Amino acid sequence: MARISDGLAGRVAVVTGASRGIGKGIACALADHGARVYVTGRTVAEGQSVLPGTLAQTVEEVEARGGTGVAVPLDLMDDAQIDALFQQVRRDEGRLDILVNNAMAIPETMTGREGFWEKPLDEWQIWDTGMRAAYVAAWHAARIMVPQGSGLIAALSGYVGVTYTYDVVFGTTKAATDRMMRDMGHELRGTGVTALSLWQGFTFTERTRENLKSVPGMAAQLGSAAGSSPEFPGRVLAALAMDPAVAARSGGTFINAELAAEYGVTDRDGKVVASLRDRRGAPLWAPGDTTRA
Repeated sequence: MARISDGLAGRVAVVTGASRGIGKGIACALADHGARVYVTGRTVAEGQSVLPGTLAQTVEEVEARGGTGVAVPLDLMDDAQIDALFQQVRRDEGRLDILVNNAMAIPETMTGREGFWEKPLDEWQIWDTGMRAAYVAAWHAARIMVPQGSGLIAALSGYVGVTYTYDVVFGTTKAATDRMMRDMGHELRGTGVTALSLWQGFTFTERTRENLKSVPGMAAQLGSAAGSSPEFPGRVLAALAMDPAVAARSGGTFINAELAAEYGVTDRDGKVVASLRDRRGAPLWAPGDTTRA
C-alpha cells in the first residue's frame, strides 16, 4: 500500500497501547505519512488477551502502510520498562518527534453500574496506566525533545473529562490528563515542544464492539452517527504533527472532530465525524491558558 504522503518521513513516534484499538489506529495513520513508529503494548502473542491483536500484527500493518514499525513489549506499570523504551529510542534513533500517550487499563468493572464503593480498589490501575505512566513517558520524551528543540506530546482524553461516563476513576483520570497537558504546555513554552490533550468520542475498537454486545445499555449505541474508526484520531494526530504552526496549540485541550474539520480530515471511509460539544461538554483549557478557561 502506497503512502498517502511523505510528510512524516524521517520522524520518529512512540505510541503506547498499540496492540489494537486506537493505539493501533494511530500507529497506522502515522505510517500513512512515512513515520517510523515504536508500537508498544503488552500483547506479544495471540491468546495473551481475549481481544484480537498483537504488537507484531500492528508492525506488519504499519510496514504495509508505508511506515517503519518497531515493536517494544511494554508494561506501563513498570517504570524501568518505560525508561528502557526511551533509552532504546535515544540510542537507535537519536531523536523523538511524537509521543502519543494512548494506553489505559480498562478493567471489566469500569463499565459496571455499581457505585465506586462497591468496586475493587485495584480499579485504580486506570489512573496508574492512564495518568501516572503517561506522566513518566512524557518526562522521558521531554528529555529528548527539549534539547533538540522540537516535538509533539499528545494525550488521548475525552468528553469524560467534564461529563460523567462509566465511573469515578475513569472520569478522574481523563480530567487530570487534560490538566496535566495544560501545565506541561505552560512549562514547555519557548522550548519548541508542544503538549496537548485530544478528546476522542465514541470509537469502534475491538473492546467497544464486545462491550456493545455484552454490557447492558450499550447496544443502543451501535451504529451511532457520532462513532468513528480507531484510525480517526491518528489522522488528526498526523495533521497536527505536520502543521508547522502546531506550537500555537500547546497547553490546549481539543476535540478531534473539530480539529479534523479545521484540517480537512475525514474518517477512513470518508465520513465527517461530528463534534459532541453541544451534548457532552466543552474543553476547559485553551492553548496558553494560565487560568481556568
